Amino acid sequence: MTGTDSLGELSLAALGGGGPFGTVLADPPWRFQNRSGKVAPEHKRLSRYDTMNWKEIAALPVDELMAPKSHCYLWVPNALLAEGLQVLENWGFTYKANLVWAKRRKDGGPDGRGVGFYFRNTTELVLFGTRGKLRTLAPARSQVNIIETRKREHSRKPDEQYPIIESCSPGPYLELFARYPQPGWHAWGAEAAADVVPRGRQHPMYRG
Repeated sequence: MTGTDSLGELSLAALGGGGPFGTVLADPPWRFQNRSGKVAPEHKRLSRYDTMNWKEIAALPVDELMAPKSHCYLWVPNALLAEGLQVLENWGFTYKANLVWAKRRKDGGPDGRGVGFYFRNTTELVLFGTRGKLRTLAPARSQVNIIETRKREHSRKPDEQYPIIESCSPGPYLELFARYPQPGWHAWGAEAAADVVPRGRQHPMYRG
């Protein structure tokens, strides 16, 4: 596992080896603007960290890190679905399906605190793509494509994604723009803190 403060240094050498990888998970710091030129729809919140436009994300040499047959899970904002599909293609993957994170309140209802110009977003998408002819593993046949959990700190994605990915896709595993390290994963990102114990490992798949 490794992290870096320079998002231009993505290579197998920077990752300390471990590749080629069978699966990559990425949560890029997407940048998007409204007609006034401000980053939108939550430009004030997004100032908490550096963002990248979709062409910068698409230019990352992800294809050089991946096995000829591999999987990609790419988080993309609802407003940038078209750009997310372009990034997936530029990285060498063909779009096949998606996973949906449905954000829930404590009482189980939809969390309406999300933002959006046209509708108030209570979901986020993970685009799933394949490189080469590679089906998902057997457990995926019964895996639904929705994750229903409560939101936590800003931009943090649900830890429940990791056991789902590990059961449905082959290793070795790589996470780009990682915030918290995961057992058995290589990580690349400026915020990957080695002292954080992910709560997702309490998932039932990790018990017993």
